[in-house]
Amino acid sequence: MASRSLNKVELIGNLTRDPELRYTPSGAAVCTIGLATNRYWTTEAGEKKEEVEFHRVVAWNKLAELCSQLLTKGRKIYVEGRLRTAAWTGQDGSQRTTTEVVIEDMILLDSRRPAGEEVSSADTGSESGSSHAGSAAGISTPPPSGTTQSVAQPSVKQAPDDTKTVKPPEGKEEVNPDDIPF
Repeated sequence: MASRSLNKVELIGNLTRDPELRYTPSGAAVCTIGLATNRYWTTEAGEKKEEVEFHRVVAWNKLAELCSQLLTKGRKIYVEGRLRTAAWTGQDGSQRTTTEVVIEDMILLDSRRPAGEEVSSADTGSESGSSHAGSAAGISTPPPSGTTQSVAQPSVKQAPDDTKTVKPPEGKEEVNPDDIPF
């Protein structure tokens, strides 16, 4: 009988820096994110304590591109993935290791927008429908608090006539955060 094992990580925290997007020589997108999680407790003497853990988070392919477009320092997110530990020999000859969380899913937990970006009624979730429309790409957002979740087709926003169309680089698919209905 084969024994079972599980390598699963779920974290909720704040980004410590803006995401860094790179591409491998084969063209796969890789995004690295710094995530901080906090733990609070009270000692027997009644003293309140706080402990912060910092995590290296890595996203691949389409999820990596979405993370680089949607995330900024300070945003609160939920990530789900697995632990991966890598070992290598440094330039000085010493053995080095790092442990990172390779994510398969990410959910935005706040509604913070970049400065100067206008929020329309469609962006605030005022229409009925599911806010989880991007989960096929590995990203989703929770429904607004106090609302029930129902299955409906997302609304399509029409771009104004004065919008410039910019083509993505050769071989890259364009992902516009305004195309993600949440």
